[in-house]
Amino acid sequence: MARLGQDWSLQRKGPVDQARHLARIKSALRERLGELVTEDAIIMSDGRHAVRVPLKSLEEFKFRFDPWRGDHAGQGPGGTKAGDVLGRLPAPHAGPGGDAGSEPGYDVYEVEVTVDEVAGLLFSEFRLPYLEPRGGRSLEQAGPVFRDIRKVGLLGNLDKRRTLKANLMRNARGAEGPRIHNLRPDDLRFKTWIDERQQVGSAVVIAMRDVSGSMGDFKKRMTRAFFFWMLRFLRTRYRQVDVVFIVHHTQARIVDEDSFFQLGESGGTKVSSAYELCRTVMVSRYPAAQWNVYPFHFSDGDNWSDADNRRTVELLEDMLPSVNLFGYAEIREGGYASTLMTALNKVQHPRFRSVAIAETPDVLRALRRFFQPEQGGGRP
Repeated sequence: MARLGQDWSLQRKGPVDQARHLARIKSALRERLGELVTEDAIIMSDGRHAVRVPLKSLEEFKFRFDPWRGDHAGQGPGGTKAGDVLGRLPAPHAGPGGDAGSEPGYDVYEVEVTVDEVAGLLFSEFRLPYLEPRGGRSLEQAGPVFRDIRKVGLLGNLDKRRTLKANLMRNARGAEGPRIHNLRPDDLRFKTWIDERQQVGSAVVIAMRDVSGSMGDFKKRMTRAFFFWMLRFLRTRYRQVDVVFIVHHTQARIVDEDSFFQLGESGGTKVSSAYELCRTVMVSRYPAAQWNVYPFHFSDGDNWSDADNRRTVELLEDMLPSVNLFGYAEIREGGYASTLMTALNKVQHPRFRSVAIAETPDVLRALRRFFQPEQGGGRP
């Protein structure tokens, strides 16, 4: 029993299992991020909505012997090496050919996670690209910064290298000599993080949304999902970012946030009207010398004429020298590229990025496309 009392792995079994459980939850969330970002229950919630994620139960691996076979040593024929596949388990609840089987299945249960936890996984890699220190109102960027090492903390913040070093130094001072042995709670070292805010300059995001009659339920849902997460990202990562909301059909107008998300669809489409209003807003309220400017436009590309496509391209090329990034997302049902996307993709500029959305996981791809700071532009 004395030896068991000195076995650190047995003493830490509970926290280790808890850490594995949390890691499984994070892994399941990462796998389902493409679906979660378009969940209506999240987008229409007040931000405190809990998301239910199905997970397989956690079980320890163990050997199981066939009770109907005779005595055997179990050494096998030999000749195997690391990585060889020795056999595969049958599918749960299924027998040969998909018939009813006798093999046990696995337990599946649901865990609840908050929207903030989903946002934490989603936003960890996001930034406003090409953000520069400019005049105007000062913008604060928030983010975790490593500051200190302590003897107490969360298991997920355990600094293994410093923990082993502390154990080695303690043993070196005793009779056991300089070796890693007999780990104690006093040896543990944890990283400490603080939320630091840094002054990085002023910024404005100009959100443009097509509300013409061709924007059906799927297109509307994809647009709302993107802008929901965009706003949450901006308000989580930064402070005092201006957001201008523009909707358009054949005419464009500035609306408030509620109207931007709630307006229905009607009328034809003239995309150039939104770009003209966007340029007017930039010139009159947000000059490039004082503001980092980020216009984003969502449409199905169903524009009324090739002449307006050309006009839209002209306006885009006129704005590009004054913006930090211009993003265009086209929502497709059928997989075809519109004449507008074809015209816009001829624009080769490092500050222009386009993306096509044909299914729900593409919203996550659009967020990564527009808010990752890597260099490059043009087509995805």
